[in-house]
Amino acid sequence: MFIAHCMKGRQKVTKFQLDHQQNEIYAFLGIVSTEADYKLSYLLNKKLKLTLRNAKSIEVPGENGSNLVFSRYSDTSGYPEIVYNLISNKSEKDFLIKKLKNIDYFFQIHSYGNRFDIELLTESLRQIEMITAVFRLVPDEIKDKNIKYLNI
Repeated sequence: MFIAHCMKGRQKVTKFQLDHQQNEIYAFLGIVSTEADYKLSYLLNKKLKLTLRNAKSIEVPGENGSNLVFSRYSDTSGYPEIVYNLISNKSEKDFLIKKLKNIDYFFQIHSYGNRFDIELLTESLRQIEMITAVFRLVPDEIKDKNIKYLNI
């Protein structure tokens, strides 16, 4: 960032260094479960002491001009420090991320500060009886046009 000061016809340019390093911790997990989205969100709320609530769905243009709708549950009670999202990977007709058809839900955690332990979180999810599997995903390695809809 540059700021110019006028001094008797001459400009003095001063450079300021802004510390914009965000201490963001981001986790992106894939969940395999046959449970309905509302039931899975209830189970996550109970196990992890969250308040996931039905939020605005993600709409993606489909191949034949129709919109595909993917449910989303969010807990923003800790905003701006921490936000949780549970997003369905399946709509009635298609998948949000086609390359991950084995994943039923995505669980995102955005934290600004060291507020959660990803290993402990993953283990807690695996303890939920209705969850078959939990995978840690790396967004940069997922090559799919719809990844942008996950706000990663």
